[in-house]
Amino acid sequence: MNHRPKVVGTTILSVRKGEKVVVAGDGQVSFDNTIMKGGARKVRRLGDGKVLAGFAGGAADAFALLTRFEAKLSEYQSQLERAAVELVREWRTDRALRRLEAMLIVADASRSLLLSGTGDLIEPDDGVLAIGSGGTAASAAARALLRHAELGLRDTAVEAMRIASASDIYTNDQLTIEEI
Repeated sequence: MNHRPKVVGTTILSVRKGEKVVVAGDGQVSFDNTIMKGGARKVRRLGDGKVLAGFAGGAADAFALLTRFEAKLSEYQSQLERAAVELVREWRTDRALRRLEAMLIVADASRSLLLSGTGDLIEPDDGVLAIGSGGTAASAAARALLRHAELGLRDTAVEAMRIASASDIYTNDQLTIEEI
């Protein structure tokens, strides 16, 4: 039997209120059933620091997409939506890009977007987005905290990520957090 290890998991969470946004990502890199690294940076600042991006999926695929997204940001003068639309269009139609297994969350002072290779370009109604294996837990926790706790956005993101890391074996509590 030819068993090919599967690269799995991570959690990226974005929470927004008005023009304030926080993007948080865990640091765990898993390869099959082994934790390979605990302190990876899966959240970055792009576009002269005015855009936040977090990625989930295969590391090489995610870095390739991040590089392409940054090029689109440069090409479209840091217009987040235009850069995102063009990347998703290219990602969905280009034969080589279609094979990439990753997702991105990107945000600036006015928009938060989820991008995928199937052509998804989603802006949430409530300002909460999450991807990766712990995404469901993180987004549910963030929504509950936003509704029922009096925490700032950064603290909301940290607590939601801690909750996700307590239930998802592919997510740890070594966080990278960026905010605008």
